[in-house]
Parts: sequence; structure tokens; C-alpha cells
Amino acid sequence: RDPEPPEASTGVISVPRLPPSVHCSAGAQGAGGTMSQDTEVDLKEVELNELEPEKQPINAPSGAAMAPVVAGGAEKNGLVKIKVADDEAEAAAAAKFTGLSKEELLKVAGSPGWVRTRWALLVLFWLGWLGMLAGAVVIIVQAPRCRQLPAQSWWHKGALYRIGDLQAFQGPEGGDLAGLKERLDYLSSLKVKGFVLGPIHKNQKDDLAGTNLEQIDPTFGSKEDFDSLLQSAKKKSIRVILDLTPNYRGQNPWFLPTEINSVAAKMKDALSFWLQAGVDGFQVRNVESLEDAPLFLAEWQNMTKSFSEDRLLIAGTESSDLRQILSLLGSTKDLLLTSSYLSSSGSTGERMEFLVTQYLNATEDHWCSWSLSQTGFLASLVPAHLRRLYQLLLFTLPGTPVFNYGDEIGLEAAALPGQPAKAPFMLWDESSFPNTSGSGSTNMSVQSQSEDHGSLLSLFRRLSDQRGKERSLLHGDFHVLSSPEPDLFAYIRHWDQNERFLVVLNFGGVGHTAVLGASGVPASASLPASVDLLLSTDVGREEGVSLELEHLNLKPYEGLLLRFPYVA
Repeated sequence: RDPEPPEASTGVISVPRLPPSVHCSAGAQGAGGTMSQDTEVDLKEVELNELEPEKQPINAPSGAAMAPVVAGGAEKNGLVKIKVADDEAEAAAAAKFTGLSKEELLKVAGSPGWVRTRWALLVLFWLGWLGMLAGAVVIIVQAPRCRQLPAQSWWHKGALYRIGDLQAFQGPEGGDLAGLKERLDYLSSLKVKGFVLGPIHKNQKDDLAGTNLEQIDPTFGSKEDFDSLLQSAKKKSIRVILDLTPNYRGQNPWFLPTEINSVAAKMKDALSFWLQAGVDGFQVRNVESLEDAPLFLAEWQNMTKSFSEDRLLIAGTESSDLRQILSLLGSTKDLLLTSSYLSSSGSTGERMEFLVTQYLNATEDHWCSWSLSQTGFLASLVPAHLRRLYQLLLFTLPGTPVFNYGDEIGLEAAALPGQPAKAPFMLWDESSFPNTSGSGSTNMSVQSQSEDHGSLLSLFRRLSDQRGKERSLLHGDFHVLSSPEPDLFAYIRHWDQNERFLVVLNFGGVGHTAVLGASGVPASASLPASVDLLLSTDVGREEGVSLELEHLNLKPYEGLLLRFPYVA
């Protein structure tokens, strides 16, 4: 019989007698004061379930310290491995759910209740799907239709820039095609779509035999220089229009009436030659002096269009008579005509409204161009206090604005008493000013105005950029607004669902509160209660603010470009 274990003291757990081999090992370890690693592993491997149930130790709480075990006179913490049967796990395993068999599932699924439930869910799914489809169809049908965009060529999308005198444009130190090539970056900064060059062909004054429309005057450069200019302009998306006015240095630009057949033959050959060379269009001036001008213009227009629909013909006249202008236009398609129509009388809002609406009604669907002269400078035709106003007007009317070089900085033609005006040098910087007294201030140069946000040049660039990216200004509808003030001229530009633009111009020398009537304006472009101020010709006006139309005040000679959103 095994001896009774010693009575356990507080905090000490009695360990039953171990097998002899284990006692020996423990005793040997106790003699030395330490236990070998093998002996410790043996102790860990002891399975308590081999002991009698009543002699198994009680599980101590987690983290509780174990009492030392006395073995051979030495004390050692007891290391045990407890294996406890999980009654709950065994019970759960015994009651494990095995699910329904295939036959049972088919039996349940075929019950009337489940069949009705499936059919109800199926019907609800298809009803929901059909409802969403019907809703989408209703939205599409009721949504406003987008207007079809009109076919537009490059000259419809921005302003044109005339460089009639190549030397004057480049300044005293330049005057050839190579020098013009260096100024293409400047033209690109103006956001113009093309420039009219020349004339630059060989022309002996009033000498038809000495005039060659297919040869460049050596003063301006060579054909290779011209080809290089064309390629550089093409890379910058700037079109080149060549002026082919035959006798540009002579008394009559079209020579004598008896020589018209020879002139016409030279023109046809020249058109074909330069089209093959890659020019994008042509200009001819003083067509009122050309006998049977409508007939010749139609013939030359057909030649350019037969080569490519992307080619342009511009005709210029000094006439301001509407009937003569309309006779020159004839039935030619896409012919641009520059004239002195807008400079025919004094500048008042009421008069300008009459001229614009009369011209648009007379030309009907013909694409218009707007300028104050076929060659003249804006600053020579408009007083200084109205130049900014005219820039806003020309850029926002329906049609192509055409400017002369220097119009963007207010360049004026130089004239001596009793002599015709000469083409002035372009004022690029201070070195461009002539060495004469009274030549003007340095803030007239391109360099100084480029650094001034409120300059005429900065306004030109902003308007040119705005017109080129807004559909309402590019090809939008035009509606004049009535006003009791004769100094005011106001109109709306709008296109389909794009932003609308309201232009209000005060041609008078006193301020006015604009009272605008929109009786003839369609409901889709009706005026809102407030509008956003995009820009003002008055430098002191704060831009980017919201203005109430009921209290819209304009300063003397001020023009406002306002915008408001489309409302369905």
C-alpha cells in the first residue's frame, strides 16, 4: 500500500508518487542542487490522466503561482500538463445538425407556400425592373433636346489680324518674312485665328506688265522664307491669309478698266499657285473700284472653295452704304466683307443699335465680319475714351471681328498736315518709339501694356480668349434689349443650354442706371434677378461680383460683360 501523502500546506499542491525512474532522476538532480534538462522535459511529459481521478490536482486559476514540490530535499516549481475533457464540446458534437437531405429539400421547396413566395418575388423583380426602365424613358423624353451645332470653320472661332505693312509692323529694324516669323508667339498670345499678310507680291506702280502676283518682292524675302513662315504658323494653329490686291502701290488698285481681263487672268493663276503653296485664304481690297466686282468675287470664291472648303476669301471696301455692301456680297457663300459701315456716323448707343440690327437683318444667314475700316486703325477712327468699349462690342457681336495691327494697344496712324496718313511703327518697347517729340508715352508699348492688367492690350486678350471658348459668343443667338436711355446699347448672346451673356454698353458721357426690357427675348434666355460681372471696360470696377439687374449702374463710356446660367 502506498504511503499517505503529506498534508498540503496553504499554497502547496501535493503531487502523487511518481514512477521509480522519475524518483531516481529527481533525487539525483536534488543532490546536485539542479535538475538536468532531460529530467525537466520528463516532468512536463507526465500525463495526469494516468493518475487516479481522486489523486488529480485541482486546476489553479490562470496566472496563480504554483507551490514548490519537495523532491529529494530540494524545492522545485511543479510543471504539469493538464488534459481536461470538454464536456460541452462533446455534447455539441453529439447534437451536431446534419441538414436536410436532397429529397427533404425538394419536398419542402415544392410546397404551395414556397411556390407562391417564389412567384411573388419574381413578379416584384420584373415590376421593379420595368418601372425603372419606364422612368428612364420618361426622363429621356422630357429632357430638353440639345441643338445641333452649326458647321463652323476656323474663321468663325476667333478674330483675324491684319498686317498690311510688313516693315511698319516689325519696326524700324525689321521688315521681312523672317522677322515676322519671330512674332508668331505674340500673335498666338492674342488668340487670333489667322492674320492677313501683305500684299507682298512684286508690283511696279501702275504697271501691269511689271506686276507678278506669284512672285514675292525681294524686299520682303524669298519663296523659301514664305514657306518657312507657313510651316511655323501651322504649328501654332495660326492661319495665313495672303492679300492679292494687284496694284497696291499704284493709283488704282485694279489698274485701268481696259486691263480688267488681263488682271482677272493673273488673279486666277495666282489663286491656284498660292493655294498649292498652302495659304489658307486671300484678301482683295477696294473692290468697289473693280468693275463687275460681284461676278469676279463669286468666281474667285468658287476657286478657293473648290480647292478646299477650309479656305477663305475676304473682300474689303471703303464704302459705308449698306446697299452697295449687299450688292458686293451677292450670293457668295462664306465671303467676309470688311467695310466702313460701323463708322458711318456718330457713336451713340441708339445709333449703334440701329446699324447692327439693320446689318444683321439685311444679311440674314450670311456670316458677318465686323470692323470699322478695311485698312484703317481703330484708334484713328474712335476717340480714346471709346476704344475699350468698341473692343467689347466687336468681340461680342455675332460674326468675325477683324482688327488691324496695333488696334490692341491703341496705335494711331501718323499723319502730317496735307499728307496722307502713313502706317505707324508697331510699338514693341521703348526702342520702337520714333525720335520725334510728341510721339506718345511709353505706356503705349506692347511691353508696358503686357505688364498692366488694366491695359487695353490685356482687355483685348481677355475678350479674345473669352470669345473663343464660349458657345454663346461663338455662334449664339442675338437679341437686343430695349432701354429708355439713348446712350445705352444692350443685347443678349445665348446658345442652347450654355451660359448666357449680357452686354451693356454706355456710349454717353454720363452715368446711367440700366432699365432693360426683354419683351422680344425667348423664355429660355429671360433675364434673371442678378448676374455675374465677368469684366468691365472701367479699370476701377470690381469684377467677379454679383449685380442686381434692377440696380445696374454704368459709368460714363463703360461697357459690361455679364453672364448668367441656363435655367431649364
